Amino acid sequence: MAHHIIELIAQYGLLLVFLNVLVEQAGAPVPAVPTMIVAGALAAADRLPLPGVLAVAVGACLLADFAWYAAGRHFGGGVMRTLCRISLSPDSCVKQSELRFQRWRGSVLLLAKFVPGLSTVAPPLVGAMGLRAAPFALFDGLGSLLWVGVAVTLGYVFAGQIDYVLDAMANAGSIALMLLGTLLGLYIAMKWWQRQRLMKTLRMARITVEELNGAITAGRMPAIVDVRSEAARMVDTRVIPGALVADVKSVDRIVSLVPIDSELVIYCTCPNEASAAMVAKALMQQGYKRVRPLLGGLDAWDAAGYPVDRLPVVVEVEETSAA
Repeated sequence: MAHHIIELIAQYGLLLVFLNVLVEQAGAPVPAVPTMIVAGALAAADRLPLPGVLAVAVGACLLADFAWYAAGRHFGGGVMRTLCRISLSPDSCVKQSELRFQRWRGSVLLLAKFVPGLSTVAPPLVGAMGLRAAPFALFDGLGSLLWVGVAVTLGYVFAGQIDYVLDAMANAGSIALMLLGTLLGLYIAMKWWQRQRLMKTLRMARITVEELNGAITAGRMPAIVDVRSEAARMVDTRVIPGALVADVKSVDRIVSLVPIDSELVIYCTCPNEASAAMVAKALMQQGYKRVRPLLGGLDAWDAAGYPVDRLPVVVEVEETSAA
């Protein structure tokens, strides 16, 4: 079986490498690293051209990443919310990427492919945040070359051991497949359990957008708090009029600005109002009695046709440090 795998890659060579990398970088759970390692081993045996392997793999990365980048550039936060909803960890998948982007800007692309969950999210994120095409191509190209180079080099250097490893997997037969399937099932079950536990922890009464608008119209203006991250507001500049801009780490700031007896409405744009609910919980622990997350968040408010303001437009990201 091991030799069949190697012969398959040797026969279809560069095309198989290109398609495998392209599909993985598009977001499908089809790992490309094993294919690149075997391709590197075949290059060491002069059965595949090493420059060709590197070129088609990097080209596939750039093609998929530019598609995600363009989607983020043109559709902004909508693409990020879609990725967040289909993620196994929808409450944190984009947030962690936002934090990395705030720290490293476009250079996050240099290491994005080595970080689980960041490879697919990073290109649309930097596109939505205004990174221009030239620096994106530079950073993404270098990051892709680094990622591909590591995998292909491993195969090239350890070419003699690749056959042995594949033989060991083939000899394990159905037991290995069952073990891999069990591990995958356990991983998905753990993520589902973590998700349910989070939702149970954050279960509390929400206020609807109709109720909030009614309170504002009646003159009972509650304190409205936007707890999206700075990066999220760079992507989506909408804000409910009069909202206090904060984030999940700004509970102390909210406490210092909002009287303890106030009614508070907390909103975000994350699935299930997770960030808003966490901030609401923290404020209740500080002594606030009337605090509720906004059901559906900012998207539901805007979709209902209620007024929104716009934060000052952020100047497009300039990677001057790369010059």
